[in-house]
Amino acid sequence: MSRALELARLGMGQVSPNPMVGCVIVHNGLIIGEGWHQEFGKEHAEVNAIKSVKDRSLLPESTAYVTLEPCSHFGKTPPCADILIKERIAKVHICNQDPNPSVNGNGIQKLKDAGVEVNTGLLAEHGRELNKRFFKFQEKKQPYIILKWAESADGFVALDNGEPAKISGIYAQMHSHKLRAQEDAILVGSQTIINDNPTLSTRNWAGKNPIRLALFPTFNSNISLNILDDTTKTIVFSQSDCVSKNNIEHIRLDANISVVRQILDALTTRKIQSLVVEGGPRLHKLFIDANAYDQIRLFKSKKLVLGHGLSAVQMPLNLIETLNLDLKIDYLRIFSRQFQPN
Repeated sequence: MSRALELARLGMGQVSPNPMVGCVIVHNGLIIGEGWHQEFGKEHAEVNAIKSVKDRSLLPESTAYVTLEPCSHFGKTPPCADILIKERIAKVHICNQDPNPSVNGNGIQKLKDAGVEVNTGLLAEHGRELNKRFFKFQEKKQPYIILKWAESADGFVALDNGEPAKISGIYAQMHSHKLRAQEDAILVGSQTIINDNPTLSTRNWAGKNPIRLALFPTFNSNISLNILDDTTKTIVFSQSDCVSKNNIEHIRLDANISVVRQILDALTTRKIQSLVVEGGPRLHKLFIDANAYDQIRLFKSKKLVLGHGLSAVQMPLNLIETLNLDLKIDYLRIFSRQFQPN
């Protein structure tokens, strides 16, 4: 199952809104097949694992280790439970039951009804950690939220006037863009957009660009900004009346409802399962005050001292540090509310 979880992780950033799933097929103590869900809309892990088996006559005497309950319904692909039954797999170990109402035990029952021996819960906490975005979205109908920023050694994120300061080194930038490639969407506020005019792309890492979200009190669609270049799906939240066009969607905010609540509701409706809130401190504080965050990723400079400037938001007290990674001239510190297996 550990190997199946390793395989599942290879689908990070490629399979959303589906979960990451890995499958290992074992015969007489030897692995004879491996597979993982590689891209949304394509074959699932069980199918890829079965296809990799050179001698399928061994399958009726084999055991499959799957990180998530095999699906029991037709979606983009046929049900994986049916495929395991068709190949007469003798035994199936499952890490987690699928909380998706379309599955949620139906795949397990289908296997059992066909005479397959099924065991569940193997490395279950590790499976939940791997698919924490999927589980939160299915169980709470909310995206998984990561607050991310870079700060100087003395705790500043920008200069006094809000203008950007070069804080992070190249390795921190690569990790930051890797995060973008792994998550569904990224959000910035109007001051960050005006001061930095960011593209919010993954130019320092191989992978897809996240859906770009921009929060403006008022908005003029005629202004020239990198996030309005139509290259990537972009959603603008503002209290202005604007028309959605091309790759830019406009959502009008209701002044009587929490901004954070409206943003999260819009993401849930669009099945966007994870969000990186990238800046700045006022936007981070909005999410912290709304208790709407699951993880904080802080890129902390080792030596850069600004002396004065725009301070980072105060770190909440209810998080535990789960990673402190040395990135040459920076540290990547990750604080989480989620269980982290050893």
